[in-house]
Amino acid sequence: IYFSIPLFLSLQCNSSLLSLRLSGNKIGNRGAMHLASMLQVNNTLQELELADCDLATQSVIALAIVLKSNKTLCSVDISRPLLFSHQEEWAVHFSEMLAVNSRLVELHIGKMEMTDTGMERLSEGLRLNHSLRYLDLRCNRVTRDGVRHLAQVLKQNPTLEIIDLSSNRIEDEGAMYLSEAITWPGCGLRELSVNSNNIRTEGLLSLAQARKGATTLTNIYIWGNHLDEPVCQAFRELISSGRLLPEQTDVSVYEVDGQVFLAEVFQGLRRHYSSNSDLIDKCLDSSTAPNAETQQQI
Repeated sequence: IYFSIPLFLSLQCNSSLLSLRLSGNKIGNRGAMHLASMLQVNNTLQELELADCDLATQSVIALAIVLKSNKTLCSVDISRPLLFSHQEEWAVHFSEMLAVNSRLVELHIGKMEMTDTGMERLSEGLRLNHSLRYLDLRCNRVTRDGVRHLAQVLKQNPTLEIIDLSSNRIEDEGAMYLSEAITWPGCGLRELSVNSNNIRTEGLLSLAQARKGATTLTNIYIWGNHLDEPVCQAFRELISSGRLLPEQTDVSVYEVDGQVFLAEVFQGLRRHYSSNSDLIDKCLDSSTAPNAETQQQI
């Protein structure tokens, strides 16, 4: 699908479609603008996937504006748009949206070229949001300074449960900010991915220690960082003690000539907060839910 006005016009009056997945289709800025217009009148769509659709800054901002008033969308993915501006205006608009949106459960904003400035702006809205459970920030340009703002959000907002920070560059200091937040009273984080963030021994040991003391965190993914022997020892202790189950991480322990190593296990953070049907069940109000026979997905 490159661009289809009839499709978007038909969605305006559709009362049964719950999930629309267009990821990888080059609808472009024009198509996304029509889609944003459709969302102003559609009151049933629960899930929208627009990753790698060649969205431009104008359409990303338009979607943020629509989400301020949309009362049905629970999951949105706009990863990998085509953003040529370095002003990160989209982050300001999404922050404003998050401050007032009480419906969104899952937000994927990976590969947005987001910097620490964008993360700071986004955090302002996240502090005021009480519905978001899953935040996907992978493959951005967030460093320790940006994560410091996110860690403050985790201390103040107990609703965030899953965060994907893989393929950023938070390094040791960023990992330590997260470790402090994880053990903060009231932090609700359950799953965290920090794959490939140039984290060394100090930062990874702080995360291992935080995992010991955390009351909610169960899953942590660390592969792609600097796994020196002290880190291997710490995660061996976590796994052997049962504090970290094998299915809750992406590393496994092995030993050669008395030295402990970690190997990669090909499992990672779940890509969605829950299955599509479960998400819809969580989001639908019994008073507005359409009949089960008419619920559709595309």
